[in-house]
Amino acid sequence: MAGRIITITSGKGGVGKTTSTGNLGAALAKLGKRVICLDLDIGLRSLDLILGLESHIVYDIMDVIEGRVRWQQALVRTARAEGLYLLPASQWREKSELTSEQLKKLCSDLSADFDFVLLDCPAGIEEGFKNAIAPAEEIIIVTTPDVPSVRGADRVVGILELAHKPTPMLILNRVQYTPAQEGYILDTPDVLEILGIDLLGVIPEDPTVIINSSIGIPAVLAKHSEAGAAFIRTARRLLGEQVPFESAGKPSWWDQIVGTLGNYFQRRR
Repeated sequence: MAGRIITITSGKGGVGKTTSTGNLGAALAKLGKRVICLDLDIGLRSLDLILGLESHIVYDIMDVIEGRVRWQQALVRTARAEGLYLLPASQWREKSELTSEQLKKLCSDLSADFDFVLLDCPAGIEEGFKNAIAPAEEIIIVTTPDVPSVRGADRVVGILELAHKPTPMLILNRVQYTPAQEGYILDTPDVLEILGIDLLGVIPEDPTVIINSSIGIPAVLAKHSEAGAAFIRTARRLLGEQVPFESAGKPSWWDQIVGTLGNYFQRRR
């Protein structure tokens, strides 16, 4: 049975799309799935940093597309999460050098070996976006609950509908534990009403995410991370489980700092 090909996108940059891709991949792997993440942000790759693999890259997606190596040779395995792999983007090429037909063929090949093929889409709605949605069987939109980001996500929903792509699911990222700020920060029901799509996950604002991402440990694999726990719940929903959206509760600031420092020293060893 072929694996699921899922494109993770957003209308606006800076909403945590790449961080969400890495964490969702790590969560699915932690749940026993075999996962490959494709970084499609050619020229500006960053998924390798989120997964702590920047020093392990030898080949990239363009080496595979242009036939210099087989895709099996270009994969980078994530030692911290068994079953999670990365196919990195090229830092020195242009997005226009990868075509949608080439990507469709590659994703088809990968889906024969993996349970999930996650495509980290470049920000915006230009050529890179069009390529990234071409092979998608499912689509996840990531947005933060501010007006500019939700407006960008709404634009993407409309483009996907016109392109006859599957109705996307929503990950609402960096949700504050404070009351909504009227006119700028939207409540979850407001976002759902605007976008008109199903909610897959709500990821709380968590100071451990930025710190752990900078040292190459996804929040899912970190200790005392409420965001990591939320990504696990999101992955379980993606697998078809009925998981409530109620938060498990935010850990104390002290617990977050202790957990982050522990992950840092683990990374240094």
